[in-house]
Amino acid sequence: MAKDMTLLWGSGSPPCWRIMIALEEKNLKGYNQKLLSFDKKEHKSKEVMDMNPRGQLPAFKHGDKVLNESLAACFYLESQFKSQGNKLIPDSAAEQALMYQRLFEGFTLGQKMADFLYYNWRVPEEEKHESAQKRNKEALIAELKLWEGYLDKAPCCMAGKTFTLADVAVYPSIAFLFRFGLCEERYPKLAAYYNGLKDRPSIKATWPPTWLDSPGQDMLKDF
Repeated sequence: MAKDMTLLWGSGSPPCWRIMIALEEKNLKGYNQKLLSFDKKEHKSKEVMDMNPRGQLPAFKHGDKVLNESLAACFYLESQFKSQGNKLIPDSAAEQALMYQRLFEGFTLGQKMADFLYYNWRVPEEEKHESAQKRNKEALIAELKLWEGYLDKAPCCMAGKTFTLADVAVYPSIAFLFRFGLCEERYPKLAAYYNGLKDRPSIKATWPPTWLDSPGQDMLKDF
């Protein structure tokens, strides 16, 4: 089954990582994969464009079916391989509701994270405005406080006591934040969640290779 799958991905990209975690959770090993470099603009290569005309990663294909949106790919894998590996959508209505809520709230977290980080990365120093930086920072801090509060009732997983698609979707973003210096002392519940899942087999097996031998950054140290 997995031999009919192809994943083109970039290290450290939360969307790419989500698909890799889902593949591991569903015990789909041996799929074709290729690590590409964002720095070298390999995501704009013909190989990627043939699968994803937006020139973005991930680019994922199962047979003749192409799914380039990471959550679409994760839902597809859970649906098609329901009886294989770990179950990622709970049965009860209450648990499902919480899972879907947290999963789609992850878009907001990712957007506020991107608003702050990409503004600092991509906008030239002479074009940056203090008011914009302050606004982006305050929005991200407010969002982080929400997620810190969510973990009061379910400290181990985002949607109850078991690992679900909500964790597949959100964990890579949380890890990305700590990679860029988010203070564990200020966000102890998020830190416990982050550290508590680090050794989960699916996460450990897919940990971004560029993170293994290079230091993180401190852009979020004052959050």
